Amino acid sequence: MDTRPVSCSSVGDFYQVDGKQLEEQYRDYLSDFHDWEQLLHANEWILFEQNLGTHLSLDETALSQGELYTILTNKAAKGRKGALVAMIRGTRSETVRAILEKIPLKKRSKVLEVTLDMAATMENIARFSFPNARLVTDRFHVQKLAYDALQEMRIRYRWEAIDQENKEIDLARETGQKYIPEVLENGDTLKQLLARSRYLLFKAQSKWTSTQHARAEILFNRYPCLEHAYKLVMQLGNIYHSVKHKGVAFSRLAKWYDQVEKSGFQSFNVVVRSIQSHYLNILNYFENRSTNASAESFNAKIKAFRASFRGVRNVSFFLFRLSKIYA
Repeated sequence: MDTRPVSCSSVGDFYQVDGKQLEEQYRDYLSDFHDWEQLLHANEWILFEQNLGTHLSLDETALSQGELYTILTNKAAKGRKGALVAMIRGTRSETVRAILEKIPLKKRSKVLEVTLDMAATMENIARFSFPNARLVTDRFHVQKLAYDALQEMRIRYRWEAIDQENKEIDLARETGQKYIPEVLENGDTLKQLLARSRYLLFKAQSKWTSTQHARAEILFNRYPCLEHAYKLVMQLGNIYHSVKHKGVAFSRLAKWYDQVEKSGFQSFNVVVRSIQSHYLNILNYFENRSTNASAESFNAKIKAFRASFRGVRNVSFFLFRLSKIYA
């Protein structure tokens, strides 16, 4: 049975009635929205302390016009009813903590683990709101930083290739000659090679197609630094995939860190500093291999819910409907 939410507009279209009027009727007469106990402060925060569990996820999402809300969810609910613990407008640590402290400390002290991204504000919120919880930095955020560093190198080389091509075009024009770009073995020009290599750099070599193998060989011959950086990114992913023990992970990450330092790649400096700043929380992943995937999934559900209702015109009413499904 499909339990996805259906918008009043969709129902209106199906029954050939005014969807906007139907929504107003539901909001003002058919639902208990105006009697909702959280209505007075719903624009700023909603809280469901009964949904607090031992393993939580902390994330942020944008509801309307880029307005951010901090979301706390209970992993045990698996994205269904009872998943939503709190939604609080903004990401300021002091604001979010003040709302979460409305939950008695005795309950908050029972939280054992909180997964989160690498934002300092999220760590501050989790550390002070749940004093006994182990904080786990989501592995996908760490790996994404490494992928971004690799892509930054590729993009820099691409801009250099475009700039060089423009200079050659100008020179050909000045000398009255026709510009003919260099065509590589696989039929790409240099700037096409760098543009079309984007996706293969996200994948392990074993998952490349024959075309990607050929393109990668040309790419790495031309840019050995990209091959070195690609191998560093794959090594980091392999640590997360293969290591089962925290002590081993500490050793492997230290060796990886040394290799990055020796490489001298400037784009990887942010990755190195981020790992330095969060290494304790990063290592906590290897305790239970917990990720923030449930929070990302819940975030996706909110976006789909928002899209099905064609945006958020009334934040309080939107959160009321959201709470009916997930709280």
